[in-house]
Amino acid sequence: MNTTKETLVTAFALFSLFFGAGNLLLPPLLGYNAGEDWLLVTFGFMIAAVVIPILGILAHARLQGTMFDFGKKVSPVFSTIYCIIVYLISITIPSPRTASATHEIAIHPAFGTSPLLTSSIYFALVLLFVLNRSKILGFIGKFLTPIIVIMLFAVIGIGLFSSDGLMNTSTFDTPIVNGILEGYQTFDAIGAVVVGAVIIISLNLRGHSTYDSKKNIIRKSGFIAGLGLLLIYAGLIAVGSFFGTDIEIDTTLSGDMQRANLLRGISIASLGTFGNKVLSMLIALACFTTAVGIVTGTADYFKGLFKNSQKVYVATSLIACTVGVLVGQLDFHTIIVIAIPALMIIYPITIILILLNVLPEKYASAKVFKAVVITTIIFSLPDFLASVGNPLATEGGILDWIPFSKYSMRWVLPALVVFVLMNLTTKIKDPISS
Repeated sequence: MNTTKETLVTAFALFSLFFGAGNLLLPPLLGYNAGEDWLLVTFGFMIAAVVIPILGILAHARLQGTMFDFGKKVSPVFSTIYCIIVYLISITIPSPRTASATHEIAIHPAFGTSPLLTSSIYFALVLLFVLNRSKILGFIGKFLTPIIVIMLFAVIGIGLFSSDGLMNTSTFDTPIVNGILEGYQTFDAIGAVVVGAVIIISLNLRGHSTYDSKKNIIRKSGFIAGLGLLLIYAGLIAVGSFFGTDIEIDTTLSGDMQRANLLRGISIASLGTFGNKVLSMLIALACFTTAVGIVTGTADYFKGLFKNSQKVYVATSLIACTVGVLVGQLDFHTIIVIAIPALMIIYPITIILILLNVLPEKYASAKVFKAVVITTIIFSLPDFLASVGNPLATEGGILDWIPFSKYSMRWVLPALVVFVLMNLTTKIKDPISS
């Protein structure tokens, strides 16, 4: 396969591995609630759901190892613990969430089957793909992603031209921040450090052995996938906004049912009764490719921990898919609620590790890594405690004086300050080498 074709296949695979249930359901309701401020929330959403994840892919292109390499400058022990936590979160929350979304939106309305049957068949198919991982990149990149993209552009393109374009009044006081926080829920930053490693191993299996060739393919495919995500997200947010007065959603329903009903309404308004079938297929495909990427990445990591044992790879895949079957029976909203505490502590650390790993070495020494990551952990703890209802983190305390505290982003400014101070201190101590 020539380099251009390999790059495109890898880019399509990356896009598909990123694009799961949350990526499809979150943007339309965000646009619907943003109304005339849809461009501002789009900007915020892009920061969390496009820019940072693609930076994660660029970091993988530079490191060309595993997720362990993202945190090893802090310490090997920290990196091992971080990797295990991320993979455990991945197979217990975002992966089962894809099965739950597929059942609630695509399967149950059409067939009325139980969630256990859906999740069992779903993860049996996931396991089949994962155990044939050498073919994953090509199959997803060549076949599944083009189908997903065509259906998405059909819904967006026809939707934009068929709506009245009358928008609701924005319900957001700070639309950019609301966009960023909603982008958190896509799990795309965590997805970047998980699926990036899958891409590297897949390229190795396809015969790419040199550092430069893999770096070139990963970087180019990352930018292409990022552009695709940007266009799709912006389109879905715009469609949600433009249908503001055309579709009424029941605000007494959970946020996830509101998202599903809005997207279903947009699909039917754009494509008629056929829109329901398109939406069902779109949800199923988008969710499935994400689950395959998560389980494959998890199995790859534990395989590496045990001297590249294929038995460990198979065992991990079986465990991950079994967990997926069990947790996937829960409704989508319950899984989202369970996810929030995990996001509050692991997402900031992941963002910081991605940013530090794409910076030039002179700005991201081991000392800088340690100081910034420790600071991020410390200032993320109040948000984590608040998410689990701990009274120590209730509003009105001294921690509320920290900027962005009401947005659960207390860690941002302290981490930035420590990063700058550590670099200034290094230059003062060693001005010649710096």
